[in-house]
Amino acid sequence: MKARQQNGWIPISITLVLILASTFLLNQNVRAAGEGSITGKVTLSGTPPHERGIDMSKDPYCVKQHANNPAHLETVVVGQGGGLENVVLYISQGFNGTPTKSTAVPVFDQKGCMYTPHVLAMGVGEQYKVETSDQTTHNIHPEPNPMTGNIPWNRSQPPGAAPIIQSWKAEEVAIPVKCNIHPWMHGYFVVVKGPYATTKDDGSYTIENVPPGSYTVTAWQETYGTQQQKATVSAGKPTTLDFAFKAK
Repeated sequence: MKARQQNGWIPISITLVLILASTFLLNQNVRAAGEGSITGKVTLSGTPPHERGIDMSKDPYCVKQHANNPAHLETVVVGQGGGLENVVLYISQGFNGTPTKSTAVPVFDQKGCMYTPHVLAMGVGEQYKVETSDQTTHNIHPEPNPMTGNIPWNRSQPPGAAPIIQSWKAEEVAIPVKCNIHPWMHGYFVVVKGPYATTKDDGSYTIENVPPGSYTVTAWQETYGTQQQKATVSAGKPTTLDFAFKAK
């Protein structure tokens, strides 16, 4: 009798699981349909500054990686149509939701003795990975502002080492990163609370999953600082917002 009662619960349990799964997917679809996006392009007007070459003679391995493609600094990277790469755009006012997280874990790689990407954006509390593709030892040393509550760290990563998993507990734009072994290596971590995006090589960007509402959007670039614009987002529709920095 007891076995029959237990067997009778199996179809009921399966039904409950299916109902809960269907409800979750429905809520996810409704939420996605009710959210909009902010899209546009960031450009640089005027003559881009000359990005000087990098002397990597301190490490023969690094020199070899750029034998056919000399390395240059990446403080200002301008692409097609004056598009400005490595600009982080984020909602700085008006967003009251939970901190945004990427669908995939953000990755900061060391490749050719350079940081890839040069600028890595992430949400507060979101885990990110520091990896190395190089066959030489690197040292990763982020230096956050101590007033923010973020804690600096300094770790070595030899060839083939496992990824370093970290997160930041407070918003901060931006945290400089350096390598104490290769002094030319530098990049940034940008830690924000709301939805964000980083421009591609043509300066284009799209901030996804933005609830309907009115916001202030900030564009940050390491050389030219920040610009802000207002944006109103409607459900299920893209809002276009372009930014233009002026060359110094």
